Amino acid sequence: MDVREAVFDFLRGTGSTTVFGNPGSTEVKMLRDWPADFRYVLGLQESVVTAMAAGHAMGTGRAGVVSLHSAGGVGHALGAVFNAYRDRVPLLIIAGQQTRAMLPTRPFLAADEPASFPRPYVKCSSQPDRAEDVPAALAEAYRLAMTPPRGPVFVSVPEDDWNAAASPVPMREIQPDFVASSEGLRSLADALNASERPALVIGAGVDDDDAFAAVVALAEKTSAAVWLAPMSARSGFPEDHRLFQGFLPPVRDQVVKVLDGHDVVLGIGAPIFKYHVHTPGPYLPAGTRLFQLDCDPVAAAWAPVGTSLLGTVRASVTALLEFLDPVDRRVPAARPALTVASSPAAFVIDTLRATLPPGMVVVEEAPSHRDVFHERLPITRPGGFLTTGSGALGWGLPVAVGRALAGDPVVCVVGDGSSLYSIQALWSAAQYRTPVTFVVLNNHGYEAVRQLGRRLGNADPVGTEIPGVDFVAVANGFGVPARRVSPHDDLGSSLASAFAGDGPSLLEVPVDPSGVAAYS
Repeated sequence: MDVREAVFDFLRGTGSTTVFGNPGSTEVKMLRDWPADFRYVLGLQESVVTAMAAGHAMGTGRAGVVSLHSAGGVGHALGAVFNAYRDRVPLLIIAGQQTRAMLPTRPFLAADEPASFPRPYVKCSSQPDRAEDVPAALAEAYRLAMTPPRGPVFVSVPEDDWNAAASPVPMREIQPDFVASSEGLRSLADALNASERPALVIGAGVDDDDAFAAVVALAEKTSAAVWLAPMSARSGFPEDHRLFQGFLPPVRDQVVKVLDGHDVVLGIGAPIFKYHVHTPGPYLPAGTRLFQLDCDPVAAAWAPVGTSLLGTVRASVTALLEFLDPVDRRVPAARPALTVASSPAAFVIDTLRATLPPGMVVVEEAPSHRDVFHERLPITRPGGFLTTGSGALGWGLPVAVGRALAGDPVVCVVGDGSSLYSIQALWSAAQYRTPVTFVVLNNHGYEAVRQLGRRLGNADPVGTEIPGVDFVAVANGFGVPARRVSPHDDLGSSLASAFAGDGPSLLEVPVDPSGVAAYS
């Protein structure tokens, strides 16, 4: 067989038969005689393609396969690659490269140092020395992408390699789960057993490892107060649970204030901690012991405080439960009840909560409304929420399309500024009839930048106005039915109608700026 046949046979064996791409000349030989059992999903820009593959990966549990075009295409995709790396989304990125014989002359479209280009935001990066090594290199990269902590990997393939002779790649598996040491778990259990006021800080790794149930059992056995980690890319705990306390702010001194009074804090599947705004001072309240349970040795190494236990979340939490004693501990006070919606954005989120069908996945990329969103729309089930935990905009729309292609209906709540980084994803949504309802909260600017400006004493930062964009016309131009709706008048019926449809739709909702973020 040739390289191309060996690669497709390997992908077929992993179940990865959907390939996301934006084709160029260096990919033509890979794309010839496309297999009937493979689906090629076209996106109109490489960052869109990469984020769609990420959404699909999070829905299927398999590494998303992405085909990118040499240097320029990889460059376009790097913002989404960065998000995938920080959010631990497994992607197998296959980039085209010019013919090997031409490379010494630096030809048109060639990547000069392809293996260096996407670093450090991939787990591995290579261009095999020989054409016959390509299938094995891709197989190794795929397995590394799927090994915790999961993430994107990159292989550059010269375009003439696809026709070269190659051997098939034997299928093999890696058992990804590994349990933290018994000694470490015993020490953690002793601290929790003796604690008077324990707290859990839940990160995206809980949802990624399908550990919802285990973590709920841990919270209930310890009567611990539960927060979500700052800027978490997923929810890892039912937000309507009696022990749930809210969302930690991404500011050091405010994290210390929130956790004050808790003698033992356990972070699960999360870094310690993720900050957006700098403040000096301690990382923890005086007298607080911090533990971290996570699968990433790098995150454990750079954590500035605490004791880190290395292990995958579900297996390690399950083992930890066996070491815990029954306790009679006072349950933390419940969160305050919601107030009446006082802004258009709050009214939109309340209406969304009232009309959201069971089983619909929520994707959010509306930074200036994130606090309102979290306060008013509790996520209650595993896999029910996706966002960017790393901040490179343009993630939400294409992630929603890719997630819908994995088999579930999606509502994507996105800001007008965020949407314009990847608006081409609407075309793919229309072409593949994805069940996505896009809700564009239009405040005509980069309100999150304005919020930060106010914090830093710049009340009116230059370059934050976005006037004159007609999202209804843009969506219709890409083939997505759209309408502009008032938050107070016809939003509920419009959402219900959109949710009942069998394809994509877009609602543009004018909202005024919603004030200053809670952590500012």
